[in-house]
Amino acid sequence: MFEYLVKRMLQIPLTLLGVFTITFALLYIVPGDPVSTIMGEKTDAETRAAIEEKLNLNKPKIVQYGLYLGQVAQGNLGESFITKRSVNESIMDAFPHTLALALMSVVIMTLIGIPIGILSAIKQRSLLDRIVMIGAIGGVSAPGFWVGMIVLYVFIFQLRLFPMNPLETISMGIGPYLGYLLLPAMVLGVRGIAIVARLTRSTLLEVVRQDYIRMARAKGVAERVVILKHALRNALIPVITYVGMDLAFLMGGAVVTETVFSWPGLGRLAVQALRQKDIPVVLGTVLFTATLIVVANLLTDVSYAAVDPRVKLNKS
Repeated sequence: MFEYLVKRMLQIPLTLLGVFTITFALLYIVPGDPVSTIMGEKTDAETRAAIEEKLNLNKPKIVQYGLYLGQVAQGNLGESFITKRSVNESIMDAFPHTLALALMSVVIMTLIGIPIGILSAIKQRSLLDRIVMIGAIGGVSAPGFWVGMIVLYVFIFQLRLFPMNPLETISMGIGPYLGYLLLPAMVLGVRGIAIVARLTRSTLLEVVRQDYIRMARAKGVAERVVILKHALRNALIPVITYVGMDLAFLMGGAVVTETVFSWPGLGRLAVQALRQKDIPVVLGTVLFTATLIVVANLLTDVSYAAVDPRVKLNKS
């Protein structure tokens, strides 16, 4: 286990370097000019040259790459071209909101998806099973922005249960904040509930056909104990994989949902920065997101051994 962890930890910097390099290259392909955004109505060449000099944008791309990489290696993600604010501070302000949204969404998808999957597997080919499968297909197929707009229209515009600006709920206390958080979390969780339910059902049906489950039943073990104690533990491994990776992607910023609900998280921060071609903010958010995903992937792999001791981690 220790050797495996060391090797995986050594791979993380190389992975992040690749992400940084690719993102930096793509930013110069995407149309847009941060200098024009900063200048506003001013169009004189002298002002443009002064801004480019200050931001190092007049230097060759390889030099800019080296300067950014040197900053990142020291833990400094730079300063926003537009707001002049530290990228580290901007990310740390946005991340707690994205983390809360991601955790709430994962809690919803597991607390609803796993029991539904278990019931569907136990009642295989029943009316309940068919309803669950149809609902799962609908949940996976429904576009996130469409579901979000419907929820936004019903609960905020029509029923007026929540304020238009989610930042207002923060000043109102933890109760209103969590109440508003349920809306985008449910939208994010719709697809997750469907996938978790389908994964739980399919893996549980596969596990209950194993010889050790037949042996447990032959010994007279109660069906509830067979399912919950023996079968479910092994059936949850694919579910853990999905939930772990999905949590990492959600923590990286649920772009569509955060944009629809004006949620002040990483996804919204990255979209705003990309529109303005605010290179340091885009690079910072992408690199931070990549770190979360890589670390979450490692923790997910390690969790296999905790759930099922028979799983051996590959050291190669």
